[in-house]
Amino acid sequence: MSLLTPNPGLIFWMLVVFLMVVFILAKYAWKPIIKGLKDRENEIQGALDLAERTKAEMLQLKSDNEKLVAEANAIRDKILRDAKDASDRMVIEAKDKAAAEGQKMIDGARETIRNEQHAAIAKMRKEVATLSLEIAEKVLSRELKDKESQEQLIADLASSARMN
Repeated sequence: MSLLTPNPGLIFWMLVVFLMVVFILAKYAWKPIIKGLKDRENEIQGALDLAERTKAEMLQLKSDNEKLVAEANAIRDKILRDAKDASDRMVIEAKDKAAAEGQKMIDGARETIRNEQHAAIAKMRKEVATLSLEIAEKVLSRELKDKESQEQLIADLASSARMN
């Protein structure tokens, strides 16, 4: 018998066994397998539907979160603007107060300088008057012999007064 030519008896029995296997599979195995495949298909479709709903919910949540973030940013910006405005007002008020106090100090210093200047002028006048009296006293107390000695005395007193 050759391998390339089939035997008709073998073909018959192979066909009979094949049909019995197909019948047994159709009776007992294919219905549960098909039912399992349909159940699995339904589960997969349900999971896909759930994934679609979840995706839609996630998009909604994302847009809600973006709105909340935008609102929070707007509130933050407003708070920062208000704080900057308040700090600017405080700086301006502090500058104005410092300028006013500085002007008070300058005015007080000017007044003190004027008072000391008047006191110094009064003291100099008093000293000039005292010095003039001393010179006059010395001139009068000395013997006035001649005009030349008087001029000499006045010149000496004047030169000694300039050095002090």
